[in-house]
Amino acid sequence: MWNFKYTAQYLSCVADLEAHPDVQSMRFLPQHAKGVSTYDHCCLVAYSSFRICAALGLDARSAARGGLLHDFFLYNWQTGSRSGGDHAFNHPLYALANAEARFDLNDTERDIIATHMWPLPLHRFYRCWESLVVSCMDKVCALAELMGLVPLLTRGGRIPAPVPVYPSVPEVTAAAKAG
Repeated sequence: MWNFKYTAQYLSCVADLEAHPDVQSMRFLPQHAKGVSTYDHCCLVAYSSFRICAALGLDARSAARGGLLHDFFLYNWQTGSRSGGDHAFNHPLYALANAEARFDLNDTERDIIATHMWPLPLHRFYRCWESLVVSCMDKVCALAELMGLVPLLTRGGRIPAPVPVYPSVPEVTAAAKAG
C-alpha cells in the first residue's frame, strides 16, 4: 500500500479484505495500463473514494470496501478468459458474485460493485451516493493509469521520462556510420 496521509484509517476499513488471499491474487492480474495490476487499480479507487466520501459525510467505510472489491472478477480480462467479450458489461456481476461468496457485504457495498460501470449497462444505475463516487473515481483512476500519472497520485516519485519516438541525431549518425 502506498504511503497516503490517512492510510491507518483506510486500512481499518479494509484490513479483513486485504488479508484474504484472493484479494492479494489481484496483484497478478493486469488492469488498464502496463505495470498497474488490478489490485493497484482497486486500491487507488478505494482510497480516493474513501477520502471523498469522508469529506462529503457519506459512508466512507463502505466506499473503501466496495472500491477495493469493485473489480474482484479474478480473471485476466485482456486474454478474454471467462469474459467471452462482454467484460465491460458483466465483470461487475462476476466481481459481486466473488465478493458475496467470500465476504459479508452490506447493501451499499453491493450497489458499489454492481453499478460501478454505469452507463454500461444503462439499466444498472446507482442507488446510493457512494456508488456514484466510486464509479467516478474508477474512471478517473483508469484515465490516470493510461496517462502514466499513477506515480503522481501515489506520491511514488516522478513520472518516468517518455520514450523518444524518433532517434536523436547522435543515434542516427552512429547508425549511418555502422551501416
